[in-house]
Amino acid sequence: MELFEAIALRHSYRGGFLPDPVPREDLVRIMEAGLAGPTGCNKQTVFLVAIDDPAVLANVRACINPPLARENAPAAICVLTKRVFAYRDKCFAVQDYSAAIENMLLATTALGYATCWYEGHITDDDRLCDQMANVLGVPEGYDLVCYLPIGRPVHEPRGPKKDAFEEHAWFNAFGG
Repeated sequence: MELFEAIALRHSYRGGFLPDPVPREDLVRIMEAGLAGPTGCNKQTVFLVAIDDPAVLANVRACINPPLARENAPAAICVLTKRVFAYRDKCFAVQDYSAAIENMLLATTALGYATCWYEGHITDDDRLCDQMANVLGVPEGYDLVCYLPIGRPVHEPRGPKKDAFEEHAWFNAFGG
C-alpha cells in the first residue's frame, strides 16, 4: 500500500476482529516500523511487547476494566517507555512513543489489519497499565503507555468526518 493511501485509510477501529491469527512476521514488521520512528536525541526510549499467545492476551485483557467494547483481537502490541533525559532536564519519551505508535498504526493499516490506540483508558488514575505490565513481566523503570489490539476487522473501518483542510491549515499566518 502506498504511504498516502495508508494515511487516508487509517482509522481507529473499535469493532470486532476475525479470529485469524496475525503471523509473527507481520507483528515483527509492525514493531520494526514503530522502532524506526524518530526519538529525541536518539535516546530510543520506546520498547514493545507483542502478544500472540491467547492465554497471555486473555490475562492482559482481564486487567482492562471496563473492558474495551468488542475487543477480541488475536494479537496486540503493548508500548512501553523508559524516561531517559536527553539533555539537562529534557525528556522526550512522550514524543518518542507517539511517533512509534503512529508508525505502527500506519504499518497495521498497510498490512490490512485494524487497531485502535488505547492510552488514556489504561493510564488514568486507576493505572490499569501497571496491572498489564505485571502480567507481561515488565521490570521497574518502564511504563506501559499504550495497548494496540491487532487483527483483521469484521467490518471495514470507517473514519469520522474531518473538518475541511482550510479550517486547520494555512500558509504564512494563522487563519490564512
